[in-house]
Amino acid sequence: MKISSTFKISFVALNANKLRSSLTILGIVIGITAIMVVVSVGRSAENMILGEIGGMGAEMIVIRPGKEPKGPTDIAGSLLSNSLKTQDVEALRNKNNVPYLEDLAPAVIVPGSVSYSGETYTPVIFGWVPDLMVKMFDIYADEGTFFTDADIKQKANVVIIGAKVKKELFGDSDAVGKNIKIKNKSFKVVSTIAPIGQVGFFNVDDMVLLPYTTAQTYLLGIDHYHEVIVMAKSPELVDATVVDIERTLREMHNITDESKDDFFIVTQEGVVEQVKTIVGALTIFLSVVVAISLLVGGIGIMNIMFVSVTERTREIGLRKAMGATKKDIMFQFLIEAILLTGMGGLIGVILGAGFSYIGSFALGQAMGTIVKFSFPLSAAILGISVSAFVGLVFGLYPARKAANKDAIEALRYE
Repeated sequence: MKISSTFKISFVALNANKLRSSLTILGIVIGITAIMVVVSVGRSAENMILGEIGGMGAEMIVIRPGKEPKGPTDIAGSLLSNSLKTQDVEALRNKNNVPYLEDLAPAVIVPGSVSYSGETYTPVIFGWVPDLMVKMFDIYADEGTFFTDADIKQKANVVIIGAKVKKELFGDSDAVGKNIKIKNKSFKVVSTIAPIGQVGFFNVDDMVLLPYTTAQTYLLGIDHYHEVIVMAKSPELVDATVVDIERTLREMHNITDESKDDFFIVTQEGVVEQVKTIVGALTIFLSVVVAISLLVGGIGIMNIMFVSVTERTREIGLRKAMGATKKDIMFQFLIEAILLTGMGGLIGVILGAGFSYIGSFALGQAMGTIVKFSFPLSAAILGISVSAFVGLVFGLYPARKAANKDAIEALRYE
């Protein structure tokens, strides 16, 4: 029998039971739709995160104290470690130790809120160096001027505030020259940052910056740093710079076994690989979970095909009496099963694209950023192929049962 004739017969058979065919492929549609949404939104989220990371500069290196965290519970231990101190920073500044270092800035994190004239707001408070902020985030002063190295050495009580912090505390009034309080200590606002929004993982508008020496002495009472930011001369020199940093800090801390390092280094490339690994693993896990519905859909296909074979027993007998071979009968029922699941897959891909677009938009709204819609063509092709394969696998046994029916017994069937 010609393939075209087999397809025509299969279409007629499926069209004769539209409602049953629609309900049969429902599990396939749900499964493929869910997988498409997971893959697409996962890809969109990955692109967004990588885009944010890329905004911070590929030449940035972050040195953090303590052992490298292996899970969320280890992060607090890193923040409490006191292994990065002034002598370490001075050693890293030495060009003989780290020749490809362009700039360096220690930083501390100050928990708490800021207040002014009865208004209180909780921003992100950093003890930092504004010069490096300018290089990293391309920021500039909207009002006033940034504090200087002299202010850092003198441990001056001065701060720079972001646009959102200014709005929350001062409204439309001028902020420069006025005093705000952090942990009941008074700080003079010397500058405000022009609105810039999210850069990398930082919302610059929501920041308060003060000299790290001031934060250490008057707010935290510590002599160590929570992290040290290093800028290499170029992205190509990052790996060599990391090697020099590790060697220098191990010499400073008398460490001979790298497994006993009391610091760890994070680079943009490392973060990118971690993000890809995490998002990829999560996508695979969720895809496996929702693929269960494909299994359920496949069982439904097999069930309906058995019913179809039973209902069409006389038709099978008649076709065999007219010369149809076992191969012809088997091929016809396989085609019907594959057409069912293939159509289910196609519908699932179309619905998945729609829901993915909505999901990407909703994710962007929830995170206050733009998440570009991403729908990989390879995933769509794979979705349709997988659904067709499900039809092949779960339609094979009913098709063989139909092909093996005895022609005479089939014609006698009532």
